[in-house]
Amino acid sequence: MSKWFPCTVLFAVMLGPATGQDTASVHVVEQAPVAISKIAPGVFLVDFGRVAFGNLSLTTVNEHVTTSQAVTVRFGEALKDGRVDTHPPGSVRYAEVKVAPKGTETVIVAPPVDARNTKAPAVLSPAPLGVLMPFRWVEVEGWPTELHADQIRRRAAFDSTWVDDAATFHSSDPMLDKVWDLCHYSIKATTFAGVFVDGDRERLAYEADAYLTQLSYYAGDADPRISRATFDRLMKFPTWPSEWAPHMVFIAYADWMETGDTAWLAAHYEGLKTKLLDKRIGPDGLVISTPDLITHGDIVDWPAHERDGYVFTSVNTVVNAFHLRALQEMSQLAEVLGKQKEAGKFLEQEKTAWRTFQEKLFDPVRGLYRDGVGTDHASLHANLFPLAFGLVPAGARPKVAQWLAGRGMAVSVYAAQYLLEGLFENGEDAAALALITAPGDRSWRHMVESGATITWEAWDQRYKPNQDWNHAWGAAPANLLPRFVLGAHPLTPGWHSVLIQPHPGNLTSVEGQMPTPRGELSVSWRREKNFTLTLTLPTEMTARVELPALEGSSGVWIGGAQVKAHREGRWWTLEKDLSGTVTIEER
Repeated sequence: MSKWFPCTVLFAVMLGPATGQDTASVHVVEQAPVAISKIAPGVFLVDFGRVAFGNLSLTTVNEHVTTSQAVTVRFGEALKDGRVDTHPPGSVRYAEVKVAPKGTETVIVAPPVDARNTKAPAVLSPAPLGVLMPFRWVEVEGWPTELHADQIRRRAAFDSTWVDDAATFHSSDPMLDKVWDLCHYSIKATTFAGVFVDGDRERLAYEADAYLTQLSYYAGDADPRISRATFDRLMKFPTWPSEWAPHMVFIAYADWMETGDTAWLAAHYEGLKTKLLDKRIGPDGLVISTPDLITHGDIVDWPAHERDGYVFTSVNTVVNAFHLRALQEMSQLAEVLGKQKEAGKFLEQEKTAWRTFQEKLFDPVRGLYRDGVGTDHASLHANLFPLAFGLVPAGARPKVAQWLAGRGMAVSVYAAQYLLEGLFENGEDAAALALITAPGDRSWRHMVESGATITWEAWDQRYKPNQDWNHAWGAAPANLLPRFVLGAHPLTPGWHSVLIQPHPGNLTSVEGQMPTPRGELSVSWRREKNFTLTLTLPTEMTARVELPALEGSSGVWIGGAQVKAHREGRWWTLEKDLSGTVTIEER
């Protein structure tokens, strides 16, 4: 079934039942092509430069064109031999429609409805926008005259609050900049449905996808509406993996840190308590997995072959790491809502489980965590999640981090978010950056060099043959680079105070900005003989600044005067918080 509507009747035709999302958070942007080429007699290839979710607007200029002159329109995410790939791999998108233009009217051309992503509980496109699909290229065959740029537009759907240049990132590594640009755009491009979805194959909201996307979305847009809409949907349509339920606590905690809004939190607090895996807790405080849950619930990583040989047991290290992290955050959320009794209960539960977690799952001889009780296998996952969640005892963290760095990217694009967090937070920032831009087919460099314009569901087609090419959970550098390389994240809810702590790795310079609920925050730093950082904060925001301690440095200066700072481990910490615009130099 093809969709070919005059613009004047699009809304009347498409509205129908209110099955799509509210369009308040999504708008249509008309985009001109970046190139049009005639590739065969009567066949034009149109390139829009990047993939976006949308449909087309076509304008004929010949009033004598009749309906008997059929035009074929092909939408595609991939090219093959200079043409739209009509049989792309896996879930890479292709669609074809035949249309019959007449007169000089402007018409909307939309791809057919796809049964794979329009059945409940799939997230439907906002109804007034029409049928959307991800595409970069369009082939138009049978166009009666020359096809000009002013006759064709892509009607791309994006989050309406997104501002392209609200976030920026530039570094001394051109490839890292390309990775950031790919990931940043990926978040924008996948907001088309008004909630965060996993990709176009299913168009489902999943808890882990939603949390990872939320982190990267906040690095580009401080508005919480789309994250909250996703949270509400997931409360109605929860998904199956054991570790996905605790992600709901992570989403709520991230919302609180971003916005400081306790009213929203209070309204959702009781629902959050159902996400704690309490019904699976054994007498020692750890979460127990039945044989059925081991087979059909505990996920560790996805796809399954990305689990680094993980050995599943009834007490699973990864599941318990998620449970402990959720308890930590629930205790804080209960406290801020004035529920001291419940906060104390969560905290005591976490402390008891943490002690057992160390006793039963940590191998002091190797300095690593086992996959679970009853196995000596120590996978990447059994160690990266405890490290990222702050569960590893302080004295053991350097060894765990070094071991993880040495193992490489033996995880999926999903688990890479947590692997890299753990490395950045524990002195392995050079290793983290190297993994992001590593040669081979397990890095974001590979996506860039393969021509991706939205991040993929997996590292490569060979690792997940049915993957789609528009998966926001693969865009982790969009949040990791601002948080750790620019070095900015909130210390208090609502960004009243922030920590500025750059993790330079082997970079020599970085500059960029990010939106916050209080306005734009910008950071630039340069590492030469000295380390120099310039910081501009919005009004009513203060910053604690920690500079990476260079070899031989003796202190910190502002405006030619030395200021009070103390060295602690890898950092020079200024003893006075800063505000406004200031340049700091470590000598």
